[in-house]
Amino acid sequence: MLASILSLTQHLGYPLLVAVVGAESMGVPLPGETALILGGLAASEGRLSIVLVIVLGAAAAIVGDNIGFQIGRRGGRVLLERPGRFYEERQRVLAVGDPFFERHGPKAVFFGRWIAGLRVWASWLAGASVMSWRSFLVWNALGGITWSTTVALAAYYGGKGVEHVLAQIGTYGLIAAALLVVAGALVLWRRHAARQA
Repeated sequence: MLASILSLTQHLGYPLLVAVVGAESMGVPLPGETALILGGLAASEGRLSIVLVIVLGAAAAIVGDNIGFQIGRRGGRVLLERPGRFYEERQRVLAVGDPFFERHGPKAVFFGRWIAGLRVWASWLAGASVMSWRSFLVWNALGGITWSTTVALAAYYGGKGVEHVLAQIGTYGLIAAALLVVAGALVLWRRHAARQA
């Protein structure tokens, strides 16, 4: 099974890697990390160049995230601020999201690259918030380069067993991120309730 996937990776190779990683970074729920792992595994078997896998993976992540940021900035913000159904709930999202990305935006953008669910939506959320594009660009580039390098090299040197390990880390990372978001929302809600009281 893995051999046939790697054979497909060899034939479609770099364009497939760029398309999947870039689309995931724009907000399409695709397996970008898996594509990068397969690229690293294919490079370990001599089917692709590890340098090109890392460079193209990082470039696709950075460009895709910047497109996602602009979508969030231009479309996401408008949708959240538009009057209509669930207007108050959407205003609460902005009331929580804007201060969060103002204070913790760089960390969320950088570390979000390693968390499956957050990797897909971090650029949209950052764009819809008050985070500056320059700050986003710097931390996103650092995150994209280090993510592509570490994941591709882990697959390259770790061989076939690394796909299962990173898949598990991705799932656990998603669960941990969800728990942190819920805990953070509860803390903010309690602070807000205390101020109102």
